[in-house]
Amino acid sequence: MTTTPIPPGMHSLTPHLVCKNASAAIDYYAQAFGAVELMRLPSPDGRLMHAAVRIGDSTLMLVDEFPEQGCVGPQAAGGSPVTIHLYVADADDTLARAEAAGGRITMPAADMFWGDRYGRLTDPFGHSWSVATHLRDVSPDAILAAAPEGCPDATG
Repeated sequence: MTTTPIPPGMHSLTPHLVCKNASAAIDYYAQAFGAVELMRLPSPDGRLMHAAVRIGDSTLMLVDEFPEQGCVGPQAAGGSPVTIHLYVADADDTLARAEAAGGRITMPAADMFWGDRYGRLTDPFGHSWSVATHLRDVSPDAILAAAPEGCPDATG
């Protein structure tokens, strides 16, 4: 049997989220983003020490908080500077499903100067998500020309 450095079905980069209740997070991601559960590995005390779901063509790993090991989610840590970006066929529909499932829209979807329909939300576990549908290709020069003044990252 030959092994590969990256397991089949995985990508080079895989988000691994710490959640206060990873089982509830799995349920939320299924409702909000159509996630399909791949596996759960409970610890002896019932917390999830590893779980994985597939959203679109990507795997998302999850784990329950283990504060005794310094493993806490964004709510316990006072927030997170990380945003998980999700491309979908219909950003408006996905944001509506995410909100109906318990997420909080922080930026409604709008057509953006870089060519995406784009919005943002915070999920019930404190993780920030951006959701986008690519509408048109825009050159880097056109993006810079169309960027609002003071935009910190005009490349999207």
